[in-house]
Amino acid sequence: MKSAYALTLLGAGIASALINMTAAQAAEVNIYSARQEELIKPLLDKFAADTGIKVNLITGKPDELISRMVSEGRNSPADVLISTDVGRLYRAKQQGVLQSVESDVLTQNIPAALRDPAGLWFGLTMRARPIMYVPGKVKPEQLSTYEDLADPKWKGRICVRSSDNIYNQSMTASLIAHDGEATTERWAKGLVANFAMPPKGGDRDQIKAAAAGVCDIAIANTYYLGGMLADPRDKAAAEKVKVFWPNQDGRGAHINISGAGVAKYAPNKAEAIKLLEYMLTPESQQWYAEADHEYPVRAGVKASAILQGFGEFKADQLQLDKLGELNAEAIRVMDRAGWK
Repeated sequence: MKSAYALTLLGAGIASALINMTAAQAAEVNIYSARQEELIKPLLDKFAADTGIKVNLITGKPDELISRMVSEGRNSPADVLISTDVGRLYRAKQQGVLQSVESDVLTQNIPAALRDPAGLWFGLTMRARPIMYVPGKVKPEQLSTYEDLADPKWKGRICVRSSDNIYNQSMTASLIAHDGEATTERWAKGLVANFAMPPKGGDRDQIKAAAAGVCDIAIANTYYLGGMLADPRDKAAAEKVKVFWPNQDGRGAHINISGAGVAKYAPNKAEAIKLLEYMLTPESQQWYAEADHEYPVRAGVKASAILQGFGEFKADQLQLDKLGELNAEAIRVMDRAGWK
């Protein structure tokens, strides 16, 4: 009888071990990423190698991925949504496709302004949107603030991409947060009056236009200039512009993030949180800094040598969730200003 009982326990133990082994082998995380595969896959491959968790990656445009998650509902396989710009992460939050996460690793290593107050999204890297100017045509002492770019002295001298771009929407939202809607609308009208050409192309195109003499000033994200300086094909053009950090005597330069959140119906929530925490390790933050020319959000991790060459700057400490809240208002302001 004892023998039979022992065999039963042994059999149960073996079965339990097999189940645990199967679960361990089946550990995976499904990622919907709006970041290009080449900008993130090396880090995901290292995560898989270090943890044994299989990574399944689907890439696409941010709004399409969010719509897909809404459509899939409870049947969505997504565990993590990765996107650029807080405006898109806020949109995902409003669409109800993210869930709140509690993690000491995340809250202790990400500044409060760079994460959702309720833990629905977290900044993984930071980028700034400064003024870029052509030396010889513009003296740095002539520059001061974003607001000053609406001054008539810059008429026909500014390049910036269209108003349907989320980066410009978030920048405008930041001005609304600080200056109010009416003042920001006057600023936007003045800025439009100073355009050197109708907005077209991306941030790299604005930098190239400045380098080619089309304009004297461009507004662009730092990682675009960093990437151009690291690319032999674009380096010559990129070297023709310099970075000016605006609003340094006041609130600081406008910043934004690339970030991520855990999907509301994540089938692998524990693995999803583990991935986000992994992306905050000093090693991961350093990789991001070097590979993508974005600023680490974790203190103590250095920016790439190229970004360090842009100089230190004071960053706006506005809680970034506010940019999402004001996105619709920013779009209306830009539309009324004639910013196409």
